Amino acid sequence: MTKIGFLSFGHYQDVRGSQVPTAQDALLQAVELAVAAEELGVDGAYMRVHHFAPQYSAPFPLLAAMAARTSTIELGTGVIDMRYENPLYMAEEAAVTDLISNRRLQLGISRGSPETALDGSRTFGYVPAEGSTDADLARDKTALFRHAIAGNPVAEANPRMSRSSGGLPIDPLSPGLPERIWWGSGTRATAQWAGEQGMNLMSSTLLTEDTGVPFDELQAEQIDVFRKAWADAGHAWSPRVSVSRSILPIVSERDEYYFGLRAQQESGDQVGILDGARSRFGRSYIGAPDVIAEELAADAAVQAADTLLVTIPNQLGVEFNAALLGNIVKLVAPGAGLR
Repeated sequence: MTKIGFLSFGHYQDVRGSQVPTAQDALLQAVELAVAAEELGVDGAYMRVHHFAPQYSAPFPLLAAMAARTSTIELGTGVIDMRYENPLYMAEEAAVTDLISNRRLQLGISRGSPETALDGSRTFGYVPAEGSTDADLARDKTALFRHAIAGNPVAEANPRMSRSSGGLPIDPLSPGLPERIWWGSGTRATAQWAGEQGMNLMSSTLLTEDTGVPFDELQAEQIDVFRKAWADAGHAWSPRVSVSRSILPIVSERDEYYFGLRAQQESGDQVGILDGARSRFGRSYIGAPDVIAEELAADAAVQAADTLLVTIPNQLGVEFNAALLGNIVKLVAPGAGLR
């Protein structure tokens, strides 16, 4: 059975039609939607993290609040831009949040994506070393973060204040968390690297490369590359792979009002230039539930993954998105071979 979760960007804006006018609304509604999703049998609630934008920016307080109101649903990120993070402080926050959730945390991390701010991570005080790139900065921070959550010493003990000698790990630690780290990959090369490093793979509706084949086939190739690299590296546990999709079943006049026109406009992949690279964007799945089910059953990457994250239009509010997720779980997933 494929796990099904939702992925929210946490958009908020005081405009006509928005049910999420403020940041407070976005945060509180995220908690309520996680509760509703758990009741519907949805497997995961994931947050996208952006800085300098009217979206979610600080994931751990929100994830902890969601954890306190739920008991079974996975709680995660998709993804945290590691360029902005203090790896050791993040390691402490992650461990605390994981313990509060009773080890339900699934952390997606990455180099990040094009952003609103110009050199935003530098504003936070993080500058790549001379001769290094932003990607190097993110990977170096990731290595230290993973080193810390695995319980390795990261500081020298003060003999006047501690009975310990030698190195000290972060405190607290949360056993099992190292196996629940995912790398957000946009290419086959970064998917191979993730497999070699021993992180789970998280792939979205955007690939920052294009070979001319349909999006789902290119993403399925990315998954194959990842799994081969994992097997060749000889890691001792089995990895997970998630893919994201925009899925909007039309079952009511309200659904038709919001998404009927998009169904006609977004019937295929899009190809464009992003950050100087030719990139391919996956299509949206909009229409009758049985039609969407057939299309997802033929989606090579969805069928290859073990986790499907559904991007949601969070500005339409909790009630609408709970109904959307319920329709996907009940009406779409069984026909797509996911449940």
